[in-house]
This record gives sequence, structure tokens and C-alpha cells, in this order.
Amino acid sequence: MDNNSYINNYIEYITFEKRLSSNTIKNYLRDISLLKTQSANKDFKSYKVEDIRRSVSVFHQQGINGKSLSRMLSSWRGFFDFLTNRYKFKQNPVIGIKAPKSKKTLPQTLSIDQVIKLINITDNSLLGIRDHAVMELFYSSGLRLSELVNIKLQEINTDDNTATITGKGDKTRVVPIGEYAMKALNNWLIERGKIKNISSENKFVFLSKKGLPLGTRSIQYRLKYWAKKQGIPENIHPHLLRHSFASHILQSSQDLRAVQELLGHANISTTQIYTHLDYQHLSKIYDKAHPRAKKNSSKN
Repeated sequence: MDNNSYINNYIEYITFEKRLSSNTIKNYLRDISLLKTQSANKDFKSYKVEDIRRSVSVFHQQGINGKSLSRMLSSWRGFFDFLTNRYKFKQNPVIGIKAPKSKKTLPQTLSIDQVIKLINITDNSLLGIRDHAVMELFYSSGLRLSELVNIKLQEINTDDNTATITGKGDKTRVVPIGEYAMKALNNWLIERGKIKNISSENKFVFLSKKGLPLGTRSIQYRLKYWAKKQGIPENIHPHLLRHSFASHILQSSQDLRAVQELLGHANISTTQIYTHLDYQHLSKIYDKAHPRAKKNSSKN
């Protein structure tokens, strides 16, 4: 068998046996293809630890950060696990290799006032009503972009104002929908019903003017459009509203476990980054409020 055959068989395995999400499969395929290309299509059976270390070094020199390299190593590790189990390869050359550490960067967030200014849309056109619902739902429920794009009508419960969300690894969670978001969503569903030629099989909540499912690029573009229109100077992207949701909830509640559940994080360590954001917020308040923390510009 050649390398492409190994890859194709692995993709079939994680698609039909592991039943991984299409987005995860796409990422795995990209990472494995990068390894194959970087190593000049060297036979996978001949890979050694040195080959993996060399590839990591090359990608690191190209500017790929530690987090991305860790993800790539995870993809390669899973692939070679499959090859050693299914095709009796002698070893998994990725075992024990770790990515170089990268500098931790805190996620960008908006202030509460900035979020309100951004999502306070009064445009009553079809797109205005739809985009208002999109942004309200992002901020109200802390959704990932992929989760919002894929949400379907039957997953919205208008009786108790919740949504059933399918997140990473096809794990589901129930998230609350706030009053403002629910109102915006109901207004959009009325407009959605007026769109002509919607297929009866199309159950996606958010659609284009032509009745097609709204894509990720469209939502990214529309958020930047509204940021400019609403006078928000930040680089607005969908995940920024998720970060802001998490930070604002944590500031108010101090309940890290609750925020973890709402965000759908598998590990609480992922959620803990927002405690650093919260500390930054408290530090700013301290610097402004504490009499011994204020900088005195006047000379004694």
C-alpha cells in the first residue's frame, strides 16, 4: 500500500467507526497531508522519531505556534496508532514527542458597553433582523461559530428558552437563551418563514436571502460589517463574542464550573484562562480605586 491508501483508509476509519465530526476529520486530513508533503512523501512505514522531530522543527521555524503544533502532533499520533494497530507498523514515531511551548496569549474580549453597542441593531430589514438574532445568540449563549451555523429549528426550545447544542466531538449540551436573544430569535423566525423556495428538508435556523444555510464566512463578514457600522474599533470575529460571554459571566458569578458547562469545554483547564481575564479586570479596578495604588503625578 502507498501513503495515500493509508490516509484514505484512516479517513474511512475515523468517519464511519469513530464517527468524528466533519470539521475534526478535515483538520486531521490537513495535518497528515502537511506531514506527508514536508517529508517528501516518505513511506509512512519508514518514519522514525527523528523524522517527526524534524517536521516539528521545520513547522516551528515557519512560525507555527506551540498550540497548533500540539494539535498537529495529536493528529499524527492518532494516525500512526491506527497504522500500528491495523497494519502492524513496528512503532508509533510520534509517541513521547511534545510541541515547543508558546507564549500564552489571553483571548481578546469586549467590554459590556461595547457588546451592547455592537448588538443593538435597529435595522428592520431581513438581513438586519437575522444578524441581530445571530449576534444576540452568540453573546447570550457563548456559542462557537460552527455550533451557531449548524443549529436547527428543532433544537430551539421556545417553552423554556433553551437550545440543544452539538459541540466538539459531537457532544451535546443544553444552553440557556436570554430574554433579548429569544426576542431577536423569534423576530428572525417570523422573517425566515417569509423566505421563498425554502426546501422542506432545510431545518437550519439561519439562512441567506435565497433560503440557503448561512456559512461561516458569511457570518464573519456580517460581524465585521456591523462592527464598522456600529462604530466598534476592535477586530470583531465570532469567537470574540464567545470570549466576552465567558469573561462577563465569570466576572459576575465567579463560578468556573458553570462557565465550563456553558462553553462545552471538556477540561476545566481550558476554561481557566478566563480567570486570568477576570484578574486583569480586578487589577484595573484596584489600580483606579485603591488610594495606595494610584500613581501620583504631582511632586511633593
